[in-house]
Amino acid sequence: MASSLHSNLNFLPASQSMAASARLHRFSIIRCGPRDNRGPLLKGRILSTEAIQAIQALKRAHRTDRTNLPTHILSRLIKSDLIATFKELLRQDHCILALKVFSTLRSEYSVDFGNYADLVLALSRNGFRDEIDALFLDMEKEGGIQCDDIKGLSRLIKALVNAERKESTVRIYEMMRKIGWGSRVTVDEYLGKVLSRGLRRFGEDKMADEIDEELRRSCRGVLEKPRV
Repeated sequence: MASSLHSNLNFLPASQSMAASARLHRFSIIRCGPRDNRGPLLKGRILSTEAIQAIQALKRAHRTDRTNLPTHILSRLIKSDLIATFKELLRQDHCILALKVFSTLRSEYSVDFGNYADLVLALSRNGFRDEIDALFLDMEKEGGIQCDDIKGLSRLIKALVNAERKESTVRIYEMMRKIGWGSRVTVDEYLGKVLSRGLRRFGEDKMADEIDEELRRSCRGVLEKPRV
């Protein structure tokens, strides 16, 4: 198409040819791309209309009156839209708004440890470290944790250690002990090592020694298990 336009310019008067060429040049330099420095949406994530509207409403209210956010709109969203809204706000570093969404998500559904880890990383990156400790204090008050997601829990502990949150890391360990981790619940080797290294980094050598001993006991149990 461009080549045919250029060939047709030769048959126009000089003034018209120059004007047409200028218009063609203006069209040729248009490029599409992001309007800011935020990263792209994660592959496979598509925000629904409801999620987009919720994000826009929260951000608009946050600019005008941070004490009166329309959090009631979140209760209308299904779980997948809540998670998408939460992750998009984290991507944009709107941590306070993401916390509001996370609170609704946690009150209505079970939440993966991976989502906790994402929130911890974002809060730490933006300087909201006290909010991290408050998050796990609330978790403890609401009944603690379950250790069925070893990979997610390991990632969460790594995020807490990287954020230098000793209090929250210790709290996680204490919640694990309350549900029988190490006695009724088998100690996972990878999770145990992650937690042990983190606690030792914070100077909690006694707790780290307890975990290491549980790991050795578990290892001996596997070695001593009779063959069938």
